[in-house]
Amino acid sequence: MLNIVRERLRQGHRTGKFPKEAPKLPERFRGLPIIAQNLTPTECAEVAAACPFAALGCSDSRLRIDLGRCLFCADCPAAARGALTFSGDYRLAVKKRENLLLKDEAYRLADKLGKRMHKLFGRSLKLRQVSAGGCNACEADLNVLGTLVFDLGRFGIQFVASPRHADGLIVTGPVTENMKSALLETYAAVPEPKLVIASGACAIAGGPFRDSPEVHNGLGDLLPVDLYIPGCPPHPYTALDGLLRLLGRL
Repeated sequence: MLNIVRERLRQGHRTGKFPKEAPKLPERFRGLPIIAQNLTPTECAEVAAACPFAALGCSDSRLRIDLGRCLFCADCPAAARGALTFSGDYRLAVKKRENLLLKDEAYRLADKLGKRMHKLFGRSLKLRQVSAGGCNACEADLNVLGTLVFDLGRFGIQFVASPRHADGLIVTGPVTENMKSALLETYAAVPEPKLVIASGACAIAGGPFRDSPEVHNGLGDLLPVDLYIPGCPPHPYTALDGLLRLLGRL
């Protein structure tokens, strides 16, 4: 027993200081993109066509990026030409799908729920996680939120086993044909009013499986989404930041 106490004292406090202090992420972390707009119209069209995930596009000869489709890969054709760089900003979650379309304007982060929903869920939020055909990367990084480093429970947020005990769903994966009915039935089992959160590029827009006949390109029109968390997978701090913004904690 004394050895256990001694070891606990030696290890000290391991829980991160977020949100009081911004997390320190490694230099190679790829966060919110920065668009330089130094391409000609022809070059813009070329880099947009070269993205295998259709995340890049041109609007009035100006480069734009759909963060809902972006996998934050290291092979971005726009980055190779110096038109796009990835910052270390982990804050990516938004409330509306259209807010994920980034040009060179300010990025609109998620804000607090409406008055009624915030009154219900602002201090206690129970979520049922549904893996709708995911590769387990997004799922693993959501599970990490329950560890002592992130300690999701200190914010009153908890993952639960049953949808009947949940206030909403947090969905990962591109929604495969085999998982569609299971997802819809799980959603129906959650009592009203309820929230839906799409976590990861697959859940938002199908990810690398987009337009496959076996998937539904994410939640799409299947369910109403209250929070989008982009990434492949989203960093745990990206997910935590989005959840706290939704609850009005940031």
